[in-house]
Amino acid sequence: MKEEDTKTILLRVLFYLLVLVILVFNLFPFVYAVVSSFRPSSDLFSTDLFPKALTLDHYNQVFKDPRFVAGLINSIIVAGCTVLISLALGSLCAYALGRLPFRFKGPVLYLVLTMTMFPQISVLSGLFVMLKALNLFNSRQGLILTYLIFTLPFTIWVMTQYFRSLPRELEEAAYVDGAAPLEVFWKILLPLTVPGLVSTGLLAFIAAWNEFLFALTFTVTDTMKTVPVVISQFSGATSFEQPWGSIMAASMVVTVPLVILVMIFQYRIVAGLTAGAVKG
Repeated sequence: MKEEDTKTILLRVLFYLLVLVILVFNLFPFVYAVVSSFRPSSDLFSTDLFPKALTLDHYNQVFKDPRFVAGLINSIIVAGCTVLISLALGSLCAYALGRLPFRFKGPVLYLVLTMTMFPQISVLSGLFVMLKALNLFNSRQGLILTYLIFTLPFTIWVMTQYFRSLPRELEEAAYVDGAAPLEVFWKILLPLTVPGLVSTGLLAFIAAWNEFLFALTFTVTDTMKTVPVVISQFSGATSFEQPWGSIMAASMVVTVPLVILVMIFQYRIVAGLTAGAVKG
């Protein structure tokens, strides 16, 4: 065997070992959470990777908790409305920034990008004052408004690059036929941006679904809290006990649907995020 072949095989083995280590490092917490959600309470702190018995008691406790059910409904409503508003407004803004000529387009786009660079804690007090003034504190509408701060700029930035990547000949042909700019956007360009809409919408949904700081600060009653806040406030029979089984079960309930969505739309996510890079 040649020295080059030996070197190639060795590099390939090292590469697959590295991939295996990364997979184990990333998947082990998820697998451990899944297994723990089915363990009996008496077996939660066992050192055995696989439980001796399986139970659905933790899932039953979670779904019998009215706080968790209300939090789940709130998260679905808030994250869903946030994504719909972000896509509606973001696609219009992205079309203007990506296709329509006007002055200071570059600075406006970079100003939008800078909005994603601020840490959440830095705008917390200002948002609190704004929500109190608008009488939106402790409401789903207030959460939706605050979540748009980080989902809308991301949507505009990604969709702008996608609109720029579309062939300009389609737009010019539509203008020749007498179409207005909004008709070009709605009937011609928007249907071509479905991969971009899917990728940005799904990523915005995940960000809104997992958001914790704003939901913790701007909601007070159990009927308005989102599911991450509800899970963080699970308590056991005593103040010194944490219901780890219920926490693991609730985490699986809110995580598995997102994993399934990502697996279903993974190719559209990649296509949406890389279209601007490979086409323009």
